[in-house]
Amino acid sequence: MANIVLKEGSRPPWVGLAAAVWVLIAAGNAYNFPLYSASLKSVLGFSQQQITILGVANDIGESVGLLPGIACNKFPPWALLSVGVVFCFLGYGVLWLAIAQAVAGLPYWLIWVALVVATNSTTWFGTAVLVTNMRNFPFSRGTVSGILKGYGGIAAAVYTVIYKLVLKDSDSKLLILLTLGIPILCLAMMYFIRPCTPASGEDSSEHVHFVFSQVASVLLALYLLVITIISDVVSLSDTVAYILVSIMIIILMSPLAIPVKMTLFPAKPRRRGPPTDSSDHLVQKEGESTLTDSLLTPSSSANYLDSFYENEDALDADILLAVGEGAVKKKRRPRRGDDFKFREALIKADFWLLWVVNFLGVGAGITVLNNLAQIGSAFGLEDTTLLLTLFSFCNFLGRLGSGTISEHFVRSKMIPRTLWMTFALMVMLITFILFAWVPIGILYAAIPLLGICYGILYAIMVPTVSELFGLKHFGLIYSFMGLGNPIGALLFSGMLAGYEYDEEAAKQGSSTCVGLNCFKVTFLFLAGICGLGSILSIILTVRLRPVYQLLYSGVLFGCLKPLAIDQWRLLVSSNKVKTCLFCRGMLHYSSTPDSGFRYHAYILLDAANY
Repeated sequence: MANIVLKEGSRPPWVGLAAAVWVLIAAGNAYNFPLYSASLKSVLGFSQQQITILGVANDIGESVGLLPGIACNKFPPWALLSVGVVFCFLGYGVLWLAIAQAVAGLPYWLIWVALVVATNSTTWFGTAVLVTNMRNFPFSRGTVSGILKGYGGIAAAVYTVIYKLVLKDSDSKLLILLTLGIPILCLAMMYFIRPCTPASGEDSSEHVHFVFSQVASVLLALYLLVITIISDVVSLSDTVAYILVSIMIIILMSPLAIPVKMTLFPAKPRRRGPPTDSSDHLVQKEGESTLTDSLLTPSSSANYLDSFYENEDALDADILLAVGEGAVKKKRRPRRGDDFKFREALIKADFWLLWVVNFLGVGAGITVLNNLAQIGSAFGLEDTTLLLTLFSFCNFLGRLGSGTISEHFVRSKMIPRTLWMTFALMVMLITFILFAWVPIGILYAAIPLLGICYGILYAIMVPTVSELFGLKHFGLIYSFMGLGNPIGALLFSGMLAGYEYDEEAAKQGSSTCVGLNCFKVTFLFLAGICGLGSILSIILTVRLRPVYQLLYSGVLFGCLKPLAIDQWRLLVSSNKVKTCLFCRGMLHYSSTPDSGFRYHAYILLDAANY
């Protein structure tokens, strides 16, 4: 990757975050399947089970991101975005030809492949911006994940508003927008998505900037919900519709206010320690690492400054320094919190527990999303676009809220983020039981609850993976976690929900099923797997509690090897050493056995292993 070295704390990371908002709206293109699936069914004469299998293709394309996960460590972000642009143009182009009947007789398998290719653009767009921004803001991973995943979740509502107010419910026009509009948008944003130098410590203005971004996203979500409801109740003229969409675009541009403000009113420079390298160096050669990979801030020396010992042999200190500088290498397996290679992560129990929990929860959520139109019609609704907007809005709230809340509790109470996954799965269990047994009126309450829980599962996964397995191979490991989505869609949606729907419709003597029995067995089964997911998530949370206590206790995870008092003194006996070679913190010694200097000393000895 290109090595871009920028001034520490400058505005480019925020420019990239603002551009990422637009790219993630583009990456939400897979959420449009419920909008045009009815046209695929009617125009091409497909059965409900065939449409469900197309929904599985939609999920496979959206979630199988192993190739972009590998590519993000080898190529710059613009290269990944370019691949996504090509996939989007080709895939949605074929779907438009089918629905517009510009080419007659397209085979089912070609439609299936085109849908996989089209929605796979999502993984290239999302990986490029998510990995880049996680590395540009390494000390705020939960917050950044919540913001970015939140905009990705609200994308469905953005497309729904455009579909209803501008495109007038035209499926062919929607597919033209996806074929041409998304590639043009991503090409325009390509220049701004780039690795930037992350801040080396806490920035007093950074919190305010994140709060502004969160408020702007909430404002957008509320605005989309309101105008969707209004458009359902009142017939709007073209002029009013275009004005409402223009306001939406302005709100989408609001994150740009942060770099504009930083340009017009630059903060006064503060004296800091040695600057860090570009975030490109978060992806380093074997045997290297950085402070940001371990989520740490150096311990403050102010609490430990007591006295320095200057009567020991300087030669021994030089030997210890030589070890710390890499003269002696100690091989060991990575520990949770270190940088894992993909094959190293695969043999960890935590990896598979996290994968199964995500698979069960996200698989249940995607089953509802894929069949949302049919669920609405089975419950007696004629227009299901409001349901999609509600799901999208609450999906957004779950993503944004879980990122912010988990970040607060992980730093203040060291509570593992997976605890929030447990809560989400428990709520989903109750909601699916209500779906199966309670009358139709529950629909408008159950869909928002599922949207929130689905968003929580998506957003929590991102920082959790980076905390347990590091940022170096984050793209590939996170993409593998995402495989739970299409597998769940295939098993729960394609083989169960679609089959049950068609069987019940056949009993009613129609191609359309009406009533609670259309999905009753499906809902009860999904409740069961959410219960299993809750149990596994509790086990995972208990296992990870001590890990998070080490990650966020203010000391470097993996730096707990005891050193003798004499070794501590030797390291400061020579005036040559006043700063830690690894974390750049000041070396200090206190008579307290577990004081901060102990950890600094071990960093020096074990720096070659990071």
